[in-house]
Amino acid sequence: MDVLALERLIERGQDSYEARLALGQAYLRQAHSSKAIEHLEKATELSPEKTTAWQALGEAYLQEDQSTKAAEAWRWGIEVATCNGDEQAKKVMQVWLKRLG
Repeated sequence: MDVLALERLIERGQDSYEARLALGQAYLRQAHSSKAIEHLEKATELSPEKTTAWQALGEAYLQEDQSTKAAEAWRWGIEVATCNGDEQAKKVMQVWLKRLG
């Protein structure tokens, strides 16, 4: 989806986990990691029980050379994935966390 359309959607008061996640992921793909972080943090606030935003938030922090915050996001994501039974997300974040060393 178009970044500007998502921004307008949020500005009009139609804020949601899905809108923030989509916007954060779009900014992440465009290598605008600071903007991605802003929206992904909001997504994790809106729905802390969903793993996808935690994964992407860790990636965004890593792009900003904030490995400590990336690790923290992935640890939260692993905890959430464990509670939800989301084994694939859990494995992915465990691998990324291990790579950070």
